[in-house]
Order: sequence, then C-alpha cells, then structure tokens
Amino acid sequence: MIFVIDTSSALSAVAVVDGSRVVVEQVDQSGPGFDLPARYRAIAKGNDITKIAVATGPGSFTGLRTGVSFGLGVAIGAKIPIVPLPTLGIQAARSTTPVLAVSEAGRGRVYYQEPAGRPGLGEADELPRGWPVAGWLRPQTRAALEALGLRFKPESELSTFGAAAARLLEAAPEVAYGSLKVEYMQSFSARIN
Repeated sequence: MIFVIDTSSALSAVAVVDGSRVVVEQVDQSGPGFDLPARYRAIAKGNDITKIAVATGPGSFTGLRTGVSFGLGVAIGAKIPIVPLPTLGIQAARSTTPVLAVSEAGRGRVYYQEPAGRPGLGEADELPRGWPVAGWLRPQTRAALEALGLRFKPESELSTFGAAAARLLEAAPEVAYGSLKVEYMQSFSARIN
C-alpha cells in the first residue's frame, strides 16, 4: 500500500492507495492544524505501507518542505521507496477531461498548467482561458478567478485526491532518496530606494 502526501497548496491531503483502490483519504485546510505525523500514525496503523508518494510542487515553500521532509523521513526510516508526484499533475488527474490545473501560490498568484503544457506562475488575470479549472485555492483566490470569467469544474465531476494519485502512481517512477526534487517556481525581488 502507498501512503500519499500533498501539503503544497491551500488544502493538504493524505491517502492510502492500494493499486487503483483508495483505502482511506483525508483532505483539510493547510497549515499548523494539519498534523501530518498524527494523520500518518492514524492512517498507517493496520495498513502495510510499502511506498511513500509526495507532491513535489510547484507549491508553498513551507508546505512542500513539510510534506516532502516528512515523507522522505518515513521512507528512509522504513527503508521503503519514495515516488514524486507533481502537484498540478494530481489536480489535472482528478478530471477525465482536459482542465487548467491550478494551485495556490499566495499573494493573489496561481500556479497553473494547461493540458499537455508546462507549469507556470501568474496573476489571476494572466491565466490561460479555454478550459474548466480544477485545483485547490483559497476562497479569495478562487473568487478572483471566477470574477474574471474562469469556470471551475464542479467537485462532483472530479475524482478524489486519492483516486487521482493512484492513476499517476501507475506510471510514476521511484527515485533515490537524495534525488527527490521540489519545485517552488517563486521569484523574489526587493526594491532599494
């Protein structure tokens, strides 16, 4: 069974998947209230975890480091493989039709990926049009996108986090512990007057 972690965006999620079957899944607001070690202990108990999968971004600096560090620690400690999953790939895999996958980038910005495209970072008004949107955003970010005419695919038409991760895991390669890479995509600049 594979324990899957995504702490990279406005929502955080954990799941245990066994092939294409989702054994258990939890999704909640990101931040200090999402107690990853406690969730792991509760979910892993009674399940034979043989692999760890972690969302590797793009995403929040703190969120990515939390999920990836925890997942890597468990994998190394248990001597089991680790698999990276792209954050936007997980969101895109929740839909059976092409979507603009999005994830919270903070400060009104959004990470996005067009179908068959590369990840990008943009302001709400810079996002590509033409596809329904799927992803986890803060309410104010989502409202800004909707005000600009972007249409979100209803949750009832999307797969769960665990089901999407299970689909990606069918082809996702294991990586060496030291080669796990995260994608931040943020650029910082300061003005000096």
